[in-house]
Amino acid sequence: MAKLLLNLRNVPDDEADDVRAMLDANRIAFYETQPSRWGISHGGIWLNDADDHPKARTLMDGYQAERRERARADREREQREGTAERFVDVVRRDPLRVLLSGLAIALLLGLMALPAWLLRG
Repeated sequence: MAKLLLNLRNVPDDEADDVRAMLDANRIAFYETQPSRWGISHGGIWLNDADDHPKARTLMDGYQAERRERARADREREQREGTAERFVDVVRRDPLRVLLSGLAIALLLGLMALPAWLLRG
């Protein structure tokens, strides 16, 4: 029976490609499901045989640990060099999105506080 190895929700293309290559290199049979039309399912990488899951999971754990360390090293390097993205950079690049996000947060906080304000009397 098939077993899900990786849900492709928010997975970058390079990571999915690395996982496919890792499975191919270790001769683990897999198939992919495509994302649904309305975004309910984002697709996934499935193992054909559930018996391969322990081996594939061990490989995935090693890959993800390596990727995590590489990402942390890249982030530390960017911070040292001063090229890391900061909040100010996001505001300069997309001020409308930041403004609308701030307004949405304020509206939600106001809606959450409304019952307490109405019941204080």
